[in-house]
Amino acid sequence: MAAEYDAFMASGKKWFCHFDDDNYVNTDQLARLLGEYDARHDWYLGRNSVHVLLQIMDDDRRGERISFWFGTGGAGFCWSRALALKMSPFAGGGRFMRVAEKNRLPDDVTVGYIVEHLLKVPLTVVDLFHSHLEEMKFIRSEELGEQISLSYANDGDTENVINLEIFNKQKDPTRFYSLHCLLHPSTSFCPR
Repeated sequence: MAAEYDAFMASGKKWFCHFDDDNYVNTDQLARLLGEYDARHDWYLGRNSVHVLLQIMDDDRRGERISFWFGTGGAGFCWSRALALKMSPFAGGGRFMRVAEKNRLPDDVTVGYIVEHLLKVPLTVVDLFHSHLEEMKFIRSEELGEQISLSYANDGDTENVINLEIFNKQKDPTRFYSLHCLLHPSTSFCPR
């Protein structure tokens, strides 16, 4: 995440988005969403994976608890250029890793700590981001094209995938090929 942050800052782009490698990202819907927000203002967009504020011990004030939301990398999150500039004292030039290590937090939680706790910018929850921590089968097939990110999980006996089968389970265990063909039917590998 530290390297991603520094690369984003060097890019001059308006928006930074991070998605885990088990996400399918509907880039058309992502671009539409980001077009609704002004990157010159502070925006932290994502989906929380827990339904209560995360609480950790504050290392600066022994014994005190601090609470904040974070956008899970399992569903993806985005922040605006304006917010990224404010994050620089805590995230730029390797400082992100120091904050993460000091608090013993994973990268997505460290983002929430910096943005929500230190900078006091709230997470704007976007229900169109989805992680494998929710039941994918409950997303209706007619609504799949509206979603921004989708995930999957498969631990052998249990699978958590969207309910869409253009390809069989052997060829498409994640259902991402099927989803891609639903969204982009003219792709060469999609059935005619």
